[in-house]
Amino acid sequence: MRDEVSDRRIIRELVENWAIWRDARLWDRFRTVWHSDGRMMATWFQGSFEEFIAMNDAGWAKGVRILHFLGGSTIDVKGDRAIAQTKMTISQRAPVEGVICDVVCTGRFYDFFEHRDGRWGLVLRQPIYEKDRLDPVDPSARLELDKELLARFPEGYRHLAYLQSRIGYNVKPDMPGIEGSELEQLYRRGTDWLARKPL
Repeated sequence: MRDEVSDRRIIRELVENWAIWRDARLWDRFRTVWHSDGRMMATWFQGSFEEFIAMNDAGWAKGVRILHFLGGSTIDVKGDRAIAQTKMTISQRAPVEGVICDVVCTGRFYDFFEHRDGRWGLVLRQPIYEKDRLDPVDPSARLELDKELLARFPEGYRHLAYLQSRIGYNVKPDMPGIEGSELEQLYRRGTDWLARKPL
């Protein structure tokens, strides 16, 4: 028999598996986190989880290294649907204006889960980007950013977007942040999801 306590435990395990298996590039296991129609949203990618895997492999071959770390979760379950919010950080190392840098972005994973075909699976992952920073790996290095380019991106992921754009990615400019209309719209989508409305 299913109950909300076991549902929350399973969903939290899926959230944790996503981070471990994605960062370790264990794609066969990573696929088990998703339902077949699952979609991933990120600053640098929006599409199906299979496309996400392919893009990650292509990036890895070019030297792209992105890692994730998870914090606490809160999970709302309504029947066969759930919304999970999990504190997280995204870290990426890459050259920026000729200087090797680390960027760290803090936010939340906002996840749409559904129980179907006898199991919970991820239908949509939409990160919320709350704040970030960029630091040279060598603290004595001199780094000068293009202020005009930096200002094009939202405050919550400004430095992450700067780094990603400099290594060739087209960065989505309107992802949810710590406040604003994009965040409010996401919350409404979550409420509608729990009310059994379509995405």
